Amino acid sequence: MDETVFDLILGSGQIIDGTGAPAHRADIGIRDARITAIGDLSAARAGLRRDVTGMVVAPGFIDAHTHDDLALLHTPEMAFKVSQGVTTVVVGNCGISPAPLDLQGALPRPLDLLGDAAWFRFPAFSDYLAALDADPPAVNMAALVGHTTLRAGAMPRLDLPASSDELRRMVTHLEESLVAGAAGLSSGLAYSTAAAAPAAEVAALARLVAPHSGVYATHLRDESETVIDAMEEALGIANEAGIPIIFSHHKVAGRANYGRSVETLALLEQAARQLSVGADAYPYTAGATELSADRVAWADRVLVTFSKAMPEAAGRDLIDVARELGVSVDEAIARLHPAGAIYFIMDEADVRRILAWPGVMIGSDSIPADAHPHPRVWGAFPRFLGRYSRELGLLSLEEAVRRMTSLPAARFGMVDRGTLKVGAYADVVVFDPLTVADRANYEFPAQPAVGIVLVLVNGRAVWADGRPTGARPGRALRRTSDGGLE
Repeated sequence: MDETVFDLILGSGQIIDGTGAPAHRADIGIRDARITAIGDLSAARAGLRRDVTGMVVAPGFIDAHTHDDLALLHTPEMAFKVSQGVTTVVVGNCGISPAPLDLQGALPRPLDLLGDAAWFRFPAFSDYLAALDADPPAVNMAALVGHTTLRAGAMPRLDLPASSDELRRMVTHLEESLVAGAAGLSSGLAYSTAAAAPAAEVAALARLVAPHSGVYATHLRDESETVIDAMEEALGIANEAGIPIIFSHHKVAGRANYGRSVETLALLEQAARQLSVGADAYPYTAGATELSADRVAWADRVLVTFSKAMPEAAGRDLIDVARELGVSVDEAIARLHPAGAIYFIMDEADVRRILAWPGVMIGSDSIPADAHPHPRVWGAFPRFLGRYSRELGLLSLEEAVRRMTSLPAARFGMVDRGTLKVGAYADVVVFDPLTVADRANYEFPAQPAVGIVLVLVNGRAVWADGRPTGARPGRALRRTSDGGLE
């Protein structure tokens, strides 16, 4: 008889291991923070045995693109993520991160998407990681350094290219962050606070990333009419720096550009022959970011997510707010600022085509600080499983799981995460493949999904039987000298 003692055995589940291999029935044994056995453990002893017959047991999902940077600290139970089966989040995207920044004066946009200025208290990147070590969240995290944050810490004016002295300060701050364990660099050249940066400025920073085995993730300069030009600019930066590139929340935006995902995906395919090229996307036809007139101009519908000037506008259609105020839409935008919005800007056919591309990871692009958030904050991963895999048959369940597990783990270099194998960290999600689905919608966005039965992070349950457990076993992952994120 096997006398091995496990902390937990998940018995008789359908194992989808994250590699894309077919599901198979087996038991999983967990001890401490790791998976220590997979197979027939019917005779083994365990502190707790849970029968998960009929359920899928998969690696915990990795959210490849989030703005959860400060939520990890002020809402550490992370219910909006663990309720979806997410066990690791990647933060610091779109050029915005809370560190390294010694904030002097007002918080520049779009850093306010992360939260209020009071939370920006990390002059060094290592300070941010240390805060997470001292007060851990429920999930693991890997953090990129934001280009806009670097600019804000080195430049008095963000509407200009960096001078040579300012660039040197940015280089110093980025190098210190990479040594501290940052996963790489991100940019958001579409935003006014970074739009003045030429490609050469970003490339000078990106070159620092290569010796640290990091990645470059980019919110393109444009995702609409000139999207191909913007993609080529980004590819040129990555090629010059010699680092992997990830296209953030890949899309083609605006009715005039519907169908152009055929072009963008062809470019990704071509580029991937010479570079490490990836992308993330969310399974919705609407995006969310700061409220701005240029974005409103090419959206079919706009919902306000927050307004510091008019908090009561959150959750309402922008056009209704304007009518109530008796002003033009442009004037309403000015009165609402600072504010955020949901924009309906994509075609469903493009969304499906992008989600079907084998190199696309799932990234929620969640902005949890919004008063009335996009439903992707609570629903992106179950929606991908329920709507796009089960209902529409866009891809198999095994492939859907791969996109949310081993693919992002490999892209970011996460060690012993993203697959179910002996020796891997016990980041595990148990879900019902017949019922898993999102419930969050644009009217009521903060609703947990259904069908997520159990979620483990580093071997400890963080979500069980429809509620958070209160456990907070998450870890701040750091890039190590051998290039992995651990």
